[in-house]
Amino acid sequence: MRIDFDPSEMDRNSFYRLLTATVVPRPIAWVSTTSAAGTDNLAPHSFFTVSCVSPPVVQFTSVGRKDSVRNVEESGQFVVNLAPEHLFEQINATATDFPRGVSEFDAVGIAREPSLRVKPPRVAASPVALECELHSTVRLGDSTVVFGRVVHAAVSDAVMDGEHPDVRQLRPLTRMGKDEWGTVGEVLEIKRIPLAEWPDGLHA
Repeated sequence: MRIDFDPSEMDRNSFYRLLTATVVPRPIAWVSTTSAAGTDNLAPHSFFTVSCVSPPVVQFTSVGRKDSVRNVEESGQFVVNLAPEHLFEQINATATDFPRGVSEFDAVGIAREPSLRVKPPRVAASPVALECELHSTVRLGDSTVVFGRVVHAAVSDAVMDGEHPDVRQLRPLTRMGKDEWGTVGEVLEIKRIPLAEWPDGLHA
């Protein structure tokens, strides 16, 4: 037995809560931007993913017209910082609705470091930073999807396993429903099955 939900018959926030409780876990783009006036902004966005491999493009969605979107539109640049578990409280604090012109870096006490290719700073304690040039934006109802071309990636050597970052060292946070957050937990590994090795003879 299932319970049916019709978004056209529900208020916006009720269906939003249903979506964010079922589309889980969601990786977090901890986005740093700089306004035209020179104020550094830092905010977590949990609608975040990779959009394209070549050229490398990532995307995040701002629900409402938040400072992140305004600053990206003004400057054409942003940084996606990985949101690590050990900065849980600081990441949550940067979601506070500080007035425009207040830097979350300063209000929360988060150390910056300069980026290599873009103006917005990186989070010094984040193990991964993806420096991005704005590719495009798409308005969808009350939200804006921001696409950024990754022009530089900076990864701490402490989280590397050979040529690849190790998720057990990265310890990325994820968002769930309500006020819930997720951590890495158990990591499962399995290789894809080539069609030539499929047992039912489909490759014949």
